[in-house]
Amino acid sequence: MKQLLVFIRKEFYHVFRDRRTLLILFGLPIAQIVLFGFALSSEVKNIGITIFDQAHDINSQQITNRVKQSAYFIVQEPAASLEEIHTKFKEGSIKCALVFPPGFSEDLYRSGTAPVQIITDASDPNNAKITVNYLSAILGTYQQELNPNLVIPLQIVPEIRSLYNQEQNGSLNFIPGVIALIFMIVSTALTSVAVVREKEMGTMEVLLVSPLKPVMVLISKAVPYLVLSLLDFIIILLLSVYLLDVEIQGSLILLFAESILFIVTCLSLGLLVSNVTNSQQAAMLFCMMGMMLPTLLLTGFLFPLENMPWIFQAVSNIIPSKYYYEIIKAVMLKGLGFGYVWKETLILLVMTCLLLGLALKKFSIRLA
Repeated sequence: MKQLLVFIRKEFYHVFRDRRTLLILFGLPIAQIVLFGFALSSEVKNIGITIFDQAHDINSQQITNRVKQSAYFIVQEPAASLEEIHTKFKEGSIKCALVFPPGFSEDLYRSGTAPVQIITDASDPNNAKITVNYLSAILGTYQQELNPNLVIPLQIVPEIRSLYNQEQNGSLNFIPGVIALIFMIVSTALTSVAVVREKEMGTMEVLLVSPLKPVMVLISKAVPYLVLSLLDFIIILLLSVYLLDVEIQGSLILLFAESILFIVTCLSLGLLVSNVTNSQQAAMLFCMMGMMLPTLLLTGFLFPLENMPWIFQAVSNIIPSKYYYEIIKAVMLKGLGFGYVWKETLILLVMTCLLLGLALKKFSIRLA
């Protein structure tokens, strides 16, 4: 029994000395509990909304005040025209707009029915439907409060207009996220594993003593995955158009250029991972847990970022796939040009330079 206890104590020492094992045992469960139980919620909150009030009467102002008091909406500056509303949608500052027509109260009391228009960004159909439900509930409650003292019940009729996705095609929201996820797996994980495999098999030294410079060795490892990722991208676009009935609104040239930039970003990250890990298992674990999960959870792909605490929103800013997801949605689904995505493009370019520089520096240090 004493010998068994000695061996058990020895195994405890081994576990406590291995930081990666401790991270898997304690760090991963804590991170998952915090993310899934606290930060991630399918409830839609903090919805940016603008109100275009052409009536300026008592009823439209009362409804506007109800929207401002709602915990689900963040009311932006009032819009002065429909053109300004469309500009705000393109900039991404709002997800919804409420439009009161001229003579709203007059129509309501004279004919008993008054229309009000709800415009939503339907590139995410689920969030658009929830937003419409929130506004419809506010209008319904206000309508009920008007009716008790009236013989003829008054009706406020919402007219729904969905921008960018009038058919409410649910595939539109998932395709950009799936593209970002595939690039992250193919470009980052497989690149890092391919380089580490050479190190494990002892063939990396053979490559390094060849006439090729170390930089050329890294480039030769990355180029095949760049080509394969672009092939995946073409297949996804073809399936999206011909199988899922998704119409590509923006420029294909811009779409390919942004995708190439993001692929190079992922390749640079994969090369960096390959230089800080010594086994395929460690490289794959880092890429899958360190990059795939953030791509799923912290890019706005599955869960709205606006719902999360500020700390998680801050963490999402260092995830490259977040910016690529925003670019793909803007170009592919909304038909916007480079003028609306240049900031995200610049951030990806800076990230690529930093990651590639670190990868080359680490590689040189390892050779020394």
